[in-house]
Amino acid sequence: MKHTNLESKLDTLANTALVPSLSSIQRGIEREALRIQPSGKIAKTSHPKGVGHPLTHNSITTDFSESLLEFITPVSSSAEQTLSQLRDLQKYTLANMGDEMLWPMSMPCFIEDQDDIVLAQFGNSNIGKMKTLYREGLKNRYGSMMQAIAGVHFNMSFPDAFWDALKAAEQDQSTLQDFISNKYLGLIRNFKRELWLISYLFGASPALCRSFLQGKESDLPFEASGKGTLYLANGTALRLGDLGYTNSAQSSLKVMYNSLPEYVKGLQTAIRCRSDLYESIDDYRASEPKQLNKNILQIENEFYSPIRPKRNANPQETPTQALSRGGIEYIEIRALDVNPFSDTGISLEQIRFLDVFLTYCLLKDSPEMDWDEQQVSDKNLQSVISTGRDTETQLQQGDSVVSVEAWAKGIFSDLTKVASLFDKAHGNNAYSDTIATLATWVDNPDKTFSGKLVAALGAQSADSSEQALDLAKQYKEEHLQRAYQFYQEVELNAQAAQSFIDEQAICQSDELTLKAFLQDYFEKA
Repeated sequence: MKHTNLESKLDTLANTALVPSLSSIQRGIEREALRIQPSGKIAKTSHPKGVGHPLTHNSITTDFSESLLEFITPVSSSAEQTLSQLRDLQKYTLANMGDEMLWPMSMPCFIEDQDDIVLAQFGNSNIGKMKTLYREGLKNRYGSMMQAIAGVHFNMSFPDAFWDALKAAEQDQSTLQDFISNKYLGLIRNFKRELWLISYLFGASPALCRSFLQGKESDLPFEASGKGTLYLANGTALRLGDLGYTNSAQSSLKVMYNSLPEYVKGLQTAIRCRSDLYESIDDYRASEPKQLNKNILQIENEFYSPIRPKRNANPQETPTQALSRGGIEYIEIRALDVNPFSDTGISLEQIRFLDVFLTYCLLKDSPEMDWDEQQVSDKNLQSVISTGRDTETQLQQGDSVVSVEAWAKGIFSDLTKVASLFDKAHGNNAYSDTIATLATWVDNPDKTFSGKLVAALGAQSADSSEQALDLAKQYKEEHLQRAYQFYQEVELNAQAAQSFIDEQAICQSDELTLKAFLQDYFEKA
């Protein structure tokens, strides 16, 4: 049998320093979760003061709203340690939330009115006010309901030894910085081509509360369950679809991933180009601003993408300025639904799969991707979101049309080979076992997260909110009863106290008015 390019590359790399370096992959996780009342409705209370200040706490903050918590783990090469950190952060926060709980789903709980979603408050410093005004802009541009959706972000980077071995094996003559950036961009292009598989396996938002639509009609073939649940019989991840965390207004943005300058130029154009859509909304120059500015993107973070190239920025640097300075440092995967079957919102099994899948995306050939191909990949994703668990659903693969099942089996064949490298690096079979288990989900869609959720709805004629509320109660009880695994309570108390001191220092260092501060920021962006 003729070897594929990927197989040949894996054979070449099998006895290099690249293989042991796979045990040193660095990861960090950001898990979002709505705070809810015991009734299952969204919490209307302020961010729990006992956990620290949301502007300056490194690990516990808020996202769009006061009720949307975000837990951020430190960077670690141990997946088990990362999950322990998440558990501890959630345990500590739950202990400071009274009778409130964490909603274990991506799509929000029952929300009577958009005004119930209170914008996140970050204090009286200029940067704190800027963060809240940015969210005011999101509310006025897209509505608050979309911003109430929760997800999990998976950050990952390969160690120096990996890059050194790969560059030597490929006899690449570019600078190391350019080599790394180009390889990460290749990973991103392949990830976008096969993102639909993530939605198929780990999509966990096939259903939503009717209140999410706020009376609007949808063209999706929803079925009803219980008193207020709508679901797609073969759907996977509404969060990634047109109803979810997307922005149709950004469809004109042709952000490309074939070179770092091309990517940076696309984003910087968007943050400097005014948009007719937002011209009527007062910006920071007005006495009562409702958005930061009137551009297509207020800031770069407004660009909605399932994957982003990232670099840790220096003070006063924007994300693209950091990328231009130092190249791509890591990637951020933003396509994961909250896993309702895990108390942390993401499981060890998922992390191992992502390790393998992202390495596969990096090592396999990745031709340049034009705008038309990006549109095809998005169409494939939307097909899987709507009907993916009907594995005969047809997808466009190059010039061919293939079924979800056929394409997925081809990918898993390659993932099996990559997983063997991880097994060798870790001295066990955990990665191959994970890939073998998930491969069975292709033949049996009921094993997927969305399959389990829809099956439970059909069996009980229940509301998805009832499922979620039961899980929220279960997870809160388990968290509070479990001993701390990584942190100590006294350490978390100290972090919380220090965050208030740090926030006050920021306030006291402000020398400009908010308007002058923002004008200076945008002039430098």
